[in-house]
Amino acid sequence: MRRLIPFCFLAFTVLSQTQLFAQNDGKYLVTFRPGTSQTDRAAAVGRAGGAVRFNYSIVDAVAIRLPNANAIAALQNNPAVVSIIRDRTVRAVPSSDVGTNGKPGGGGGGGGGGSAEVVPEGVKRVGIPTATSNGANIGVAIMDTGIDLTNADLAPPADSFSAHGASCQDDNGHGTHVAGIIAALKGNNLGTIGVAPAATLYCVKVLDAAGNGSDSDVLAGLEWVFNHSAIRVVNMSLGRDGTVHDNPLLRAAVQALYGAGVTVVVSAGNDATKEVSQMVPASYPEVVAVASTTAIAGSNACRWLSGVIAADTASFFTTDGKGLGWDGTTGPWLGGVTISAPGEDSESVSRGCLISSTGILSTKLGGGTTRMSGTSMASPHVAGIVARMVQGGLTGTEAIRHALRNTAQAGGSAPLNSPTTIYTDDTDREGVAKAP
Repeated sequence: MRRLIPFCFLAFTVLSQTQLFAQNDGKYLVTFRPGTSQTDRAAAVGRAGGAVRFNYSIVDAVAIRLPNANAIAALQNNPAVVSIIRDRTVRAVPSSDVGTNGKPGGGGGGGGGGSAEVVPEGVKRVGIPTATSNGANIGVAIMDTGIDLTNADLAPPADSFSAHGASCQDDNGHGTHVAGIIAALKGNNLGTIGVAPAATLYCVKVLDAAGNGSDSDVLAGLEWVFNHSAIRVVNMSLGRDGTVHDNPLLRAAVQALYGAGVTVVVSAGNDATKEVSQMVPASYPEVVAVASTTAIAGSNACRWLSGVIAADTASFFTTDGKGLGWDGTTGPWLGGVTISAPGEDSESVSRGCLISSTGILSTKLGGGTTRMSGTSMASPHVAGIVARMVQGGLTGTEAIRHALRNTAQAGGSAPLNSPTTIYTDDTDREGVAKAP
């Protein structure tokens, strides 16, 4: 599915010290030889004049900040150092990036408070939670901009981690919206309900107030999750351009969670010109990558378009890609979008034949509700479904992936083709996720 609009291992290229330093404002990830202690790693960085930001246990590496190019040379000459790579920027993709016909600012729309509890269209589409299928006691980590810790429609997180300051309090709004799609409380006559309203939330703040973070921040969050065995599902509505091999450390951390039976659900991306193979972490075979569809039909005032944009249509902004699927009938999965889910309520077409998005209704920073559109919103629908699957006894990412595909709604026919002129069918009609 291609574009009408913009979005949300040991082989390395050798760069000069000056090139390395200029690329990334002095922030790097340094891999050490296995067996190098954390103390020795920190000492090596200190001798080079650098400062350690994170000293990892999940991988043999540190995240550092260096003062100048000469410090890189000092580290490169250390026999314990295997590689130095730049610390790339990752970001959340808010609805303002999913505009009207490619123009920023029209994607989400506003929202408001209210005393009546609303069942959002996305939750209706994937399956309204019941008393026995609601994610009860399943730990779900929200790796994002944080969570609004005083939001009345969200249970307080069981625990938290922040790579940006001491608190996991959301200072952007993206993480709070994502958390509400997963676990907004049911039965409190307030706001909305989530896909898994009884799930136990864990707050993992890896993005700042602007919705930006880095590979090193995400790595630190993944390590924190790995050390908390109660967490069984991770949602990452974040990403960056990249490929599966451009940061072996980040992928290794995801692989560690995969090996521990933790299912990592990620947004595919909000750039319809790209394939999921061009996005990180969505390109990793170990994750469940989610593309976006409409939840309900929109309206149409364009004389050149026959009919409306129906429910289950590929969103005009979604990144997708078939990948290679399964190797045989049982695995492993070799990449590509696993499933689609609602990333917006609907798409409407104006008299001028421009498409606008009505976003998903969910919890708002500071209280009340708001709307946002994007694969950032599609991913938490699936994370909530996975929590309900785990509640039902399903374990392991591949078993969950098979269940998502085998129980998908409109599998073989959805997503429907977007009417946008740059749309390209990826030939995989994976269907829309369905909750148990």
